Order: sequence, then structure tokens, then C-alpha cells
Amino acid sequence: MANSGNGGVFDLGELHNLIDELGSVSGEEREALLAAMAGENEECDCGECESEVLSFPPVELAPTAELAEAVLSVPLVRDARRLAEWTGIRRVTPEGFLWPADAHEAAALLGVDDERLRLVWIVAVNTGLLRITQTGAAPGPALPGDLMEFWDGVVMDVLDRTDEGLTGSAVTDEHLTEMLATIYATSDGITYTALIEGMLQAHEIGCEARAHEMRRLREALPAELDAALDLLAYCGLFERTADGVRLTPLGVWAVRQDLLREGHDAPLLSEVASYAELSAAELVEAMLSGEAPSSAPTLWVERRLAEDAARELIKVASSGTPGQRGVIGTVLEEMGPEAEPAVREALAEPAMWRHAAVWLGVRELPAPALTEEDGTWLAVDTLATLLHIPDAREAMGEFEALEAGEELLRLVEDISRSTHPDAIAVLELLGAHHPEAAVAKAARKAAMKARSR
Repeated sequence: MANSGNGGVFDLGELHNLIDELGSVSGEEREALLAAMAGENEECDCGECESEVLSFPPVELAPTAELAEAVLSVPLVRDARRLAEWTGIRRVTPEGFLWPADAHEAAALLGVDDERLRLVWIVAVNTGLLRITQTGAAPGPALPGDLMEFWDGVVMDVLDRTDEGLTGSAVTDEHLTEMLATIYATSDGITYTALIEGMLQAHEIGCEARAHEMRRLREALPAELDAALDLLAYCGLFERTADGVRLTPLGVWAVRQDLLREGHDAPLLSEVASYAELSAAELVEAMLSGEAPSSAPTLWVERRLAEDAARELIKVASSGTPGQRGVIGTVLEEMGPEAEPAVREALAEPAMWRHAAVWLGVRELPAPALTEEDGTWLAVDTLATLLHIPDAREAMGEFEALEAGEELLRLVEDISRSTHPDAIAVLELLGAHHPEAAVAKAARKAAMKARSR
């Protein structure tokens, strides 16, 4: 499914299935169809598509001076500095590491085992605290003036070790990135139980682990994870709470840097706070223009009663454009049953009642049944978001469901009979911009039929 930058859009292939099936199914099948319509699709795993851009809640970082001072107190950083001072000028192996006798002495000095000593050595070398030359190891320059840049390098060195076995737990190393992102999104941290269950689920689904492997992991993971968390606390990323763990202030800063490097939306609270004060119409306009980050609606909703927030959004959507409804639908999709009274009121709105029925149905709340014509109307409303995108041809290319085929040709014919006010405009758009000649011709022909009616 494509995201045009103008809010969530529905998968048109699933919408087409909806046209055929929604009126005749119920229960789990109905929920699955409605969920697919709402955009809850599995991420492509072909390896050729770009990674999905994720949106994280805004965070408030500790003052830079406070963070910089904390860097020097991180056990890993402290040991890397001590190791560099102890090493002085010393011969190293061809691989650039200490000879066994020296490594044993260094480990005893620092009070670490061999694996942790190797991590300390790598950090000391990669951050420039130690320099490896043809004659051996020698002290590098003093700490850089920008301690946060130095800290960023330390964390990158740590995370780069997961491929070679950072924590001693293969499962933890495999899912460490997801674990960090998950805890980043929960400002109060996460319990051990939730963390273990989340990692087991991620491993079972992501790695297609079999039942016997999952039984073994369920027994072994708690102890493995406990040791892994000790190491990550040593690295300055985690701190333990009464019943779980949370990121340290330095951990929050470092994970955010990594998320930003990966292209994810990880704003500061100060960057999105102003959006929480906008009216619903102003917020939607800021989202449509691309000015507001995708995390802004979450904060906007949090500052209001859910029912009131939903009611404000629905008022805009009811008299707005399909583009506005697409954006608002994305925000409403994140809201729970507490918004039901406002959504149920939207059943009386001509432009919103079908969307409201979908919202209610996904949550297994009483909702009107949708006919084939209603499904086509929703398909048109979804495609009409393209009318509000500057480069419709490029945006159209992002919709895999708009690839030429019998289903799309049949949908084009159904659109020509739709009562949606933008039906002809959508057909003209497909006729003018769809890259497949057969589809474009069918759309132009269907537009002529619609106009004649």
C-alpha cells in the first residue's frame, strides 16, 4: 500500500474485494476485510521495497550539558578510557588486539571478562582513544570537544556488534533494534514479562520459529535476557526499574539518533507541541501540506478528550475533500472505542457514514452493513485523494493495486455507475495519467458513460 504523504490511503485491491464480499460476510471474515480496507496490510518482505517509515511519540531530551556530563560516567566509556591509559604503547596481534597475556592483565584491571574486554577495546580504537599503527597500540588524542558525537560513535560500535554476538543471546541480538525502538516508544519503560513475551512473539513471527524451538526459548530467554540487559546497562543504554527496564536519558538520545538515521519520524516534544494547539481544520491542513510530522496528530488527540477530538475531526471530514477525509481517517484509526459516540453520530453524515461504519465494524461494534455500491463509493473516495496531490501520475505509480488487470478494469466500470460526486473526476484522472493504455482507455470510456447518465 502506498502512502502519498497526504495521510493513510486504502488498498484498492482489498476495496475491490470489499465490493464483492462485504455485504455477505460477518464475524472474523468481516473484520479481516474491514481491517484490510483500513490499511492494516502486512509489510512487504521482498527485499526490494524501501523500509517502512515509522512514527514515534515525541520525546523530551535532557539538557545537552547534562547528557555530555553523563557520557563520562557510562561504565563502557570509563573502561575504554582506563584501557587506553593502561595500554600506553604496546604491541598487538596481527588482528589489532592485545596479546593473550596482556589481555588477561587488562581484563583483571577492569574487572571484565574476555568478551566484554573485546568490546571495550573496539570502542577505544574506533573512537580514537587508542590508535593502532604498524608498531602497535598507542594513546590517541584527548576526548573530543563534542561529547555527544563521541557518544553516538560509541553506541554505533555497540550496535554493530550484534552480528558477531553482542549480548550472548542470539535472540536478543537478532531483535535488539526492535527492542530499543519499542522501549523508546514507552516513556515509562517496559516490564520484564512484556519484554520477554514481545521478543518471543517477534522471533516466532519474524523468524518462523518452530514449536520445539519456541519451547526451548521460553525456558532459556529470561536468563539470557537478564544477562543481556546487564551488558546494555554497562553500555549506558538501559537502567533497571522495579519490574522492568527503561532507556537512560543517554539511551533515549542515542536511539533517537539511530531512528533519524534510518529515516523514521522521531520528533522532539518541542517540535510538535505547537500543533497540539491548532484547531482540527488547521491540523488537517498542516498534515496535507506536509508541514506537520506524522506524530503531531497523536499529541493533538492526547491533549483532548477522545470523543471531543473525534467530533472535531469528523466535522471537518463531513464537509471536506477526500484528501481531508483520508488524513482524518488515519487519525481516527488510531483512536479506541472511547471515540465511539462521536463516530456513531457520523453515521448521519452523507460523506462520512460509510467510513464510520468501517471504523465501528473493525472494532466489532454494531454498524450498518455496506453494499457493493457503498464499497465502490469508498473506493472512489479513496482514489479521489489523488485529485489533491500535485503529481498525480507519480502518486498513482505507488499504488500497487492500480496495476493493470481484470479487477482494475471491473472497478473502473463500477466507478462509472457510482453516485460519488468525484466519480467522473477520478475516471478522468485515470484516463489521463494511468500508465497502462488499456486502463486509461477504459477509464476515458467509463467517464463518457458516466457523463451521459
